[in-house]
Amino acid sequence: MTEQAVENTKALSPEEQEALTQQWVKEHFQKANRFLAEKGVIPSKVIAEESRYLAPFLAVWKMESKQPKPQTFWVMSGDLPSDYVDVKVAATARDAIRHFSMMWQLKAENLVKSGAVKDKTQAQFAQLLVSRAESLYQIHNDEKLWKEG
Repeated sequence: MTEQAVENTKALSPEEQEALTQQWVKEHFQKANRFLAEKGVIPSKVIAEESRYLAPFLAVWKMESKQPKPQTFWVMSGDLPSDYVDVKVAATARDAIRHFSMMWQLKAENLVKSGAVKDKTQAQFAQLLVSRAESLYQIHNDEKLWKEG
């Protein structure tokens, strides 16, 4: 993902960094809500204590919806394609990240096998999926990111 974004924040005070992080979280929470709404899912509640974010790269939100039916989802947003899955596929945000990683690898492989990548846009999308899937897998495996406390 973008190391330049991380470099740009090093010159900021801790208060400025926190303000930027909170702004990023708010923007990506709104992005996740819009994404679900575009899919016909109306979010009713976010379960903040189980959601995780690593600004400015990704956020994984655990969100409940009442419409079209009561359901809970993991919703991904950030410097990657927005996506969502039923909460039943992953017990934690970390597990959800692994699930998205594997799912995106498969989607990219299916695009290649179907011949869709002959279209330049589809080829770029497949490359983006692979790149972000690999980054997600690294995030999933980085124990330092998942220590509680």
